[in-house]
Amino acid sequence: MEGTKPVNKKLAAALSGGAVLVLALSGCGGDDNEKLDSWAKQVCDAVQPQAKKIESANAAIQKETSDNSTPKDVQKTDAKAFQDMSDAYKAIGGAVSKAGAPDVENGEKKQQDAVKELNSISASYADLKKQVDDLDTKDQGKFADGLKDIATELDKLSQSGNDALRNLEEGEVGQAMARQSSCKAATGSAGATQS
Repeated sequence: MEGTKPVNKKLAAALSGGAVLVLALSGCGGDDNEKLDSWAKQVCDAVQPQAKKIESANAAIQKETSDNSTPKDVQKTDAKAFQDMSDAYKAIGGAVSKAGAPDVENGEKKQQDAVKELNSISASYADLKKQVDDLDTKDQGKFADGLKDIATELDKLSQSGNDALRNLEEGEVGQAMARQSSCKAATGSAGATQS
């Protein structure tokens, strides 16, 4: 199984770099703003289970890369993980959309940009799942090459985007989210994957 191993490791590294983008929350304290706090609570409560889902998917890929797994096992695990991530980002996008615009300057634009970005990340993971499903597991070399391409795309995915989410979470919104216990719970373990 040596052929796919280094590539699997690359896949895992690319994933852990970009997995829980949504949860790079910063700052604590700040002035209480009831409207904003209730918005943040709604979003954080919805994000928490999805963050766990993303983390489990990430962990599954990491685990698969450390075992001597067959290409078929790797394919199955990766496809499920990408599907879970796609679903999770879609659900987070839905939660941000449902919560409405946060009560801050340019709140509506920030919210719309973030939803667009989350849906786009969801679509990218769905696309990666398709690519994994199409890999040739009978040919070790081809399989390793295919995984390499997927790792490269994952890498790009973790670098790109993010801006609208960071934008949404800056200033008062980030502070309101940092006050929510459900966001703290979601970021506690996710923080380790942030570089």
